[in-house]
Amino acid sequence: MSEALIAIVLVLVSLSALGVVTSRDPALQAITLGLYGLLLTLLFTVLQAPDVGLSQLAVGTVVTPLMVMLAVRKVRERKPDR
Repeated sequence: MSEALIAIVLVLVSLSALGVVTSRDPALQAITLGLYGLLLTLLFTVLQAPDVGLSQLAVGTVVTPLMVMLAVRKVRERKPDR
């Protein structure tokens, strides 16, 4: 693949990682984590590692953000009202 395409995808991955880290709301973090996983999938595909990209697509884009959202929901349900 072209070095320019790899560089563009790396910049997008870096920016999305920065978005995950700087998010303060856990629900927003889960959404940006899903975007980060999708961009990592794209990076692995560009780097000609489709098997790793497929694993990343399943785990990093779908399962991990879903687990984070379920955990956030559970914690918010148990939190006493002030």
